[in-house]
Amino acid sequence: MPSPVSDQARPLPQSAPAVAPDQQTAVDKALVLLKSLAELDGEVGVSELARRSQLTKSTAFRLLGILHRNDLVERVGSNYRLGSQIFDIGTRAYGPTPLLLREVLMPYLADLYELTHETVHLAVLHGTEIVYVSKIHGHRAAHSPSHVGARLPAYCTGVGKALLAFDHDAAEAATAQGLPARTEHTLSDPDRFRAALRRIREDGIAYDHQEAARRDRRTPVARVCSRPGPPAPTAPGVRRRCDARPCTGPARHAWAGTACR
Repeated sequence: MPSPVSDQARPLPQSAPAVAPDQQTAVDKALVLLKSLAELDGEVGVSELARRSQLTKSTAFRLLGILHRNDLVERVGSNYRLGSQIFDIGTRAYGPTPLLLREVLMPYLADLYELTHETVHLAVLHGTEIVYVSKIHGHRAAHSPSHVGARLPAYCTGVGKALLAFDHDAAEAATAQGLPARTEHTLSDPDRFRAALRRIREDGIAYDHQEAARRDRRTPVARVCSRPGPPAPTAPGVRRRCDARPCTGPARHAWAGTACR
């Protein structure tokens, strides 16, 4: 069995340039700077950005000025962070469907939160990965590596397995790519993985058993629609208080009726 690896969400790609520094265009360098800002997740100084991006400080400063004028980065004192235009562009990366789903299903996510008082996610399948498109949580939220816009391999998340269970082609593509273990609980054996998907189809609910990250919780997931490419909501709960009942029954049918329209 492959050795378990990091218990965090898949990291963003490293910001090292894809081409040799002496062959980079100004656009290449600007994109590397943006990737560095995304990786560092917050307000960052020019010196650190230049180091991470393998650029001189003067080049980084000049390009940040151009990005700032175009609202791709914002300046906070002497530091920089991603700008509003990045958010606007990012929300359109997967087309209008995720935004529409979030708008239409938000009342139902709120209902699920009221039923469980646990963190609620909405995710869609993109290839063999899931993309989180919405998240609601309260004061006692369980630790989770997820955030809106984050991507994770579908095979090692409860919401991903719920979607793969009803998408044969995507499930087989994920299996063909390999099922590397992210923790000791990951279903990295293809036969066990397929058996788990069969159980999900039979039960109508999936669980995340700490397969993507180690934490004291498991996640019940109800898949809400049988058509290709549906969303799925999750309600993570700490292991000792996890209750899957709110994810089934009339509430689930209400989500399904709306999500499939």
